[in-house]
Amino acid sequence: MKHIILIITLFLLACTSQQTNQQVANAAVLPQMRFHCDGDTTLINQLLQKGSESGITDANGLIEFYARQLLGTPYVAHTLEGDEEVLTINIHELDCLTFIESLYALTRATLQGRYSWRDYAANIENVRYRGGQMGDYSSRIHYISEWIIDNNVRGNLVEVTPDLPHVDYMVKNIDYMTHHTDSYRQLKDDSAMVEKIRRFELRNHRFPYLKRSWLNDKAVKSALRSGDFVSLVTKIEGLDVSHNGIIIVDEKGDPYLLDASMSGGKVMLESKPMYKFLERSKTNIGVRVFRMMQ
Repeated sequence: MKHIILIITLFLLACTSQQTNQQVANAAVLPQMRFHCDGDTTLINQLLQKGSESGITDANGLIEFYARQLLGTPYVAHTLEGDEEVLTINIHELDCLTFIESLYALTRATLQGRYSWRDYAANIENVRYRGGQMGDYSSRIHYISEWIIDNNVRGNLVEVTPDLPHVDYMVKNIDYMTHHTDSYRQLKDDSAMVEKIRRFELRNHRFPYLKRSWLNDKAVKSALRSGDFVSLVTKIEGLDVSHNGIIIVDEKGDPYLLDASMSGGKVMLESKPMYKFLERSKTNIGVRVFRMMQ
């Protein structure tokens, strides 16, 4: 089904392409949007209602709550891509990054005491785009290293990796996109956009990470919380991380990964503890951990 681009003053179109009478509001906050279908707004409202009724008031608890509500949601890549940059709302199809963005937006709206899909959408824009404001393709934050810097400055997220036992550091150029322009629809034939992206890439960037061998360490496990965001650090040249999800700590204190899994085809709780899960990877060498600011 083709995605349908909607300007704020237009009506939403249903998945069956039948028009509805629901009009999009809040033009000052939500300038231009694309929905998978009008069922997105219904599902988001239902999720926020459940979050309100859960009685959970802490960010990590809400992140875990909403992640479990989204279990089984199909994994679909590239849902944000199109001919022009618009604020994409798609709760029915998630990849690893739109999954954690959705958890952030649902949780932030709940903490704000706001329970409309419009509040969810405003928080998606806030966490997805540099400075919290959507512009063209280059305004979207494409690397996790910049994502945490930008959102930390604005009080959204904090990286807890430096506080973990046995933390290590890596220095790396984060410039994969401009070295692989053929892999990105918006960069293939647009040299001006490539240069815009290049301006935001990071040179000799130093960042903390925890080697995967330490994930079974007792002190490390005791420092991790269910509902922490986690990114898998990669040794692929030009990239900082290759996958994202959240941590779920079981009753034995072992951390597991709950993610939108490409190999599993859906949002799922991985069956092995994180240290064992990462053992099968040839490129993922560790993790970074982020926490939502209350």
